[in-house]
Amino acid sequence: MAVGSKPDAALAVGAHPDDIEFMMSGTLMLLGEAGLRLHYMNIASGSCGTATEPHAEIVRRRRTEALEACKLIGATHHESIVDDIEVFHTTEIVRKVAAVVRTVRPRIMLVPSPQDYMEDHVNASRVAVTAAFTRGMLNYPSDPEVEPVADDVTIYHALPYGLRGPLRELIRPGQYVDASPVMAAKRRMLACHRSQKEWLDKSQGVNAYLKTMAGFAAEVGEMSGRFEFAEGWRRRSHLGFSAADDDPLSEILGERCFVDDEYEAALEGP
Repeated sequence: MAVGSKPDAALAVGAHPDDIEFMMSGTLMLLGEAGLRLHYMNIASGSCGTATEPHAEIVRRRRTEALEACKLIGATHHESIVDDIEVFHTTEIVRKVAAVVRTVRPRIMLVPSPQDYMEDHVNASRVAVTAAFTRGMLNYPSDPEVEPVADDVTIYHALPYGLRGPLRELIRPGQYVDASPVMAAKRRMLACHRSQKEWLDKSQGVNAYLKTMAGFAAEVGEMSGRFEFAEGWRRRSHLGFSAADDDPLSEILGERCFVDDEYEAALEGP
């Protein structure tokens, strides 16, 4: 698969506008600082992120906010495909995301947790993984049609929103990225999503939106035992994607990425 590889891009895929900012943006920014081209895609439009605005207005507003967030970090924005609560693991959606993967040719993909409280998040994870898996398949057409690519790609799953799975279990990461140096930028990026900040601040208290994100990062930092703020990741199996020992996140970020040896050992069983 390494033939023709272009290891100079990172693609973050979220379910809704602001999902990437909450759980992935610190890592994305650090990869950008390391020289990777950054790409950003929310599968859903954010259409349900309001209690007052009509569909067309909130979709337009949330797209504008996502574009502003991308501009802050120099990321290329890829358009959403469906509305909220319509993210399903379907051929139609997979083909559209596959076209993005083939076009971007990412070395690293940052995608949602396969366990999460919200089905849109879980399905976005599945769609992104399947789209990456089909990147080199001659007889799997993308939409629009893009030639298959033979590049290696390594997939990293973010932690779920709330850091817990749907059955309330704590999800522990296998590696941690130090978000401390980019926390101010992470806050600015999330603050671009003013529609969500206004909504949550009104219902949950002033600055609840930004405080929630910072709280997650602080909790993951504490899990790491070494970083003040962190984002957590679990590296997906290499099968169908890359060589068994490929871990470009660690290679590129160096000391800013801590691999938990106990987590790795536990993967082998008792």
